[in-house]
Amino acid sequence: MGDLTTDSDDRLLAAAATDAGAFAAFYERYERAMLAFFMRQVRDPELAADLTAEVFAAALVACRRYRPGQSPAPAWLFGIARHKLANSRRRGRVEDRARRRLGMAPVALADEDLERIDRLGGDGELALRALADLPPEQRAAVLGRVVDERDYGELAAELRCSESVVRKRVSRGLAHLRQRVEPEKT
Repeated sequence: MGDLTTDSDDRLLAAAATDAGAFAAFYERYERAMLAFFMRQVRDPELAADLTAEVFAAALVACRRYRPGQSPAPAWLFGIARHKLANSRRRGRVEDRARRRLGMAPVALADEDLERIDRLGGDGELALRALADLPPEQRAAVLGRVVDERDYGELAAELRCSESVVRKRVSRGLAHLRQRVEPEKT
């Protein structure tokens, strides 16, 4: 990978499946545009933030399937955004499968949190760096369970350990990620 600040969107997205820095650079390029897109569509900063998070989570999960040249990376990303928006409107809510899978409560944003949305562009990179800093066993368990959406039994067989060990690795990994990414409460 070359200089992440000058690499093309297609190269960044194609590399994102194996290079956390590439996905972070792609995220930083499009996070504000995505927030602006959703703000124009829904006129609600909290909903715009939720939808933006869901789009980038879906993009991270699907980046392995992205093929440069089929469609430009921004078009691919905004295609995901249009699907998330349509699903949200149809269901009357943001799809929150990933949050529920992680066992996380819905996030309630205060006014100051909403004001910080534009300033938090580095949080995606922080999360990816935190993921890269996990011990290899925890990282494999978190990626397999949360990103690849595989079941515990399948992961246990692949990682050659029990399901309870995989569950513990996922739990510890997610706790570490939350600790590194969530702002401290003051």
